[in-house]
Amino acid sequence: MKRFNKSKGKNENNQTSESEPQASVDAGAEYENPDAAEMPKMEPDSAHDENIENDLKKHVENPEMKEAPGLDLDAADHNREYDDIPEKHDADPKKGKRTRCGKFFGCIRCIWATRLTEDNMDKDQYAKTTLRELFTYIIFLVDLSVLTFCMTSNNAYYYTNAMTTLFVKTPVPGSLLTFRDIFTIDDFWKVMQGPVLNGLYWEKWYNDELLGINNSFIYYENLLLGVPRIRQLKVHNASCVIHADFKDDIESCYGPYAEGAEDHTPFGEQVSPAWKYMTSNELNGSTHWGHMATYSGAGYYTDLSRSSNDNREILETLESSKWLDRGTRVVFFDFSTYNANVNLFCIMRLFVEFPATGGALPAFQVYTVKLLRYITLFDYFLMGCEVLFCLFIFYYTVEEILELTKHKCNYFKGFWNILDIIVVLLSLVAIIFNLYRTVSVDNLLESLLKDPNLYADFQFLAFWQTQYNNMVAVNVFSAWVKFFKYVSFNKTMTQLSSTLARCAKDVCGFAVMFFIIFFAYAQLGYLIFGTQVKDFSTFGNCIFTQFRIILGDFEFGAIERANRIMGPIYFSTYVFFVFFVLLNMFLAIISDTYTAVKADLAEQEDEFDIAHYLLRAYNKVASKFKIKQYSDIQCTLDASEESMGYEEWRDRLIELGHQESKIHEIFKRFDVDENKILDKNEKLQMKIDLNREMNEMNGLTTKAKENEEDDEDDQTEDASADDVKLLGEQVDKVEQKMGGVDSQIYSILAQLEVMEQKNGNVADNFYQNKTQ
Repeated sequence: MKRFNKSKGKNENNQTSESEPQASVDAGAEYENPDAAEMPKMEPDSAHDENIENDLKKHVENPEMKEAPGLDLDAADHNREYDDIPEKHDADPKKGKRTRCGKFFGCIRCIWATRLTEDNMDKDQYAKTTLRELFTYIIFLVDLSVLTFCMTSNNAYYYTNAMTTLFVKTPVPGSLLTFRDIFTIDDFWKVMQGPVLNGLYWEKWYNDELLGINNSFIYYENLLLGVPRIRQLKVHNASCVIHADFKDDIESCYGPYAEGAEDHTPFGEQVSPAWKYMTSNELNGSTHWGHMATYSGAGYYTDLSRSSNDNREILETLESSKWLDRGTRVVFFDFSTYNANVNLFCIMRLFVEFPATGGALPAFQVYTVKLLRYITLFDYFLMGCEVLFCLFIFYYTVEEILELTKHKCNYFKGFWNILDIIVVLLSLVAIIFNLYRTVSVDNLLESLLKDPNLYADFQFLAFWQTQYNNMVAVNVFSAWVKFFKYVSFNKTMTQLSSTLARCAKDVCGFAVMFFIIFFAYAQLGYLIFGTQVKDFSTFGNCIFTQFRIILGDFEFGAIERANRIMGPIYFSTYVFFVFFVLLNMFLAIISDTYTAVKADLAEQEDEFDIAHYLLRAYNKVASKFKIKQYSDIQCTLDASEESMGYEEWRDRLIELGHQESKIHEIFKRFDVDENKILDKNEKLQMKIDLNREMNEMNGLTTKAKENEEDDEDDQTEDASADDVKLLGEQVDKVEQKMGGVDSQIYSILAQLEVMEQKNGNVADNFYQNKTQ
């Protein structure tokens, strides 16, 4: 098509078009419409109305006018662009197949296109890709947040607290001894036969009325699954070395726990598993990390029964038979409950460590987890979110593979790329664990329902459920941090990453200096106070204690009581050097770097203005709706040859989906005589004005597109840091050379001035001599 330029009066073929009448449009607008130039001007003489109407109908009925965006009167054709005009199909079927394959791969490329997979993107492509990545990730982040926050329950804390209060804080009847106060083997048996056994079996109501059920419901709400299990680990005699001077006085020696020092020999009555050693595989046990050591899943065990009286006899027998002795290093008491009201499992472990030093260290572990997933309607909603999550992970997995294939090893140089891989890998592990947990819980419950007198070993599953929750927490944290990647087009959002990146070297240098002093004080505190103060009992405790001192959480009295001289010296010097000096140096590094980054960002521009881009997209959509409105009005006017009443006008446009207020506004604008009837002249004036407005809108849109193209052509590549440095060095050299040239020029000018003065004096003398 020819490109008409009104400002010059010529088309692209350099043919003069001044003799052709021009449409009444904006003088600065350019638009592609060769036939629009023939549109007649509105003449004041009414005698020409018929000619104008006929000319207008010619333009409307002209098939070439369908191509003009401003005068398209058919509503169905307004959504067609020039590039959408169908071409003749090639008869070659192979070419058609290649075309279809190209469209398919083009669609795939469009779905997984990112800023790292696409090269040479213009401004619009970059903006579209960035916004698509941003909105896609927002949906993924919302879905992930819904899954993670809904997999936990607010009731879990209250469930844990209720079980802890019952078994840990309840005292032995007639004394103040609780589980936390256990310090000897005798204390252990008292607590087990008292609050623990009483708390497991609720056989009566508060008025001593029998419950009348075979199962035990703790707090009348929590079903005891299977039977409890008690297990111990022992070390054999001669597991330590006795000094020669004490061999006559000390006949036996039981050292600290180690898996290689476990006692495997049967002892006692040997009529039940309680007196025979069982391996970890036989018990299907798992390791446990205690205060003194990490214990294996093996040992001597016995399962209790479903009756409170029978269990009391079992515990009394074990106590009287000296089941626990000097070789015992730890005792575990495990049981599991289920609360159907909140669909939560509570897996509880009470354990007491007996160190080689004597005494006891009681501790407990409570796992309150949701193992049965799909029960309520909301659970099935979460299932849908899980399916959506799997689709997102598949999408991001393919995306990472494409980016890794394109950039290879360079891909791992970017922090955000590494974070992407971490999120994807953690999510894949979460999906696999979900499947494993569902199958395992179903199998475990099935075996438990067959024989309720078995021990319900949920310990292993609950442990990994807790690890899964920890992993999901890290994944959610990483996913939220990753959000900065998609808003990095805004310079304000890059302040944190830019500050950390720029001060990384200074912080690393400072960290070496800081930890030299920090660990020196940690060793000093461990050696001085380690035997008397719990916070300094281990080197790890010393490290955390010193961090707490920085934050103001410390017990100066305990340090002073441990050593009245070294305690105050240690504390005062540590606070001075670490808190007042080193900490303020660190803050100064961060503050100075942030100030420099803030100044640099103030001179930079955003990669693109998202508000401007969205506004431009809105204008495009609005213009399409406005063109449809004009087309519908044209069709409505053409439906009636003569005059048209307001009722007919309104009914037709309402059927086409327009608002009645807009319909009334347009009608009132052209109903000059206000008789609620559009006569022939008013209809003609409406057609001309609407076509003029449509041409103006399309002309301005075309001009805006041309300006955008010109701006893109004028863009140049950003210079790299090396180029800027090289250019600066060259400029410095030029300035140095120019400085030498300037000095030479000044010396020459000075010599010229001297010569000029001499010549002037000679000329004056010659003139005076000549006159004489």
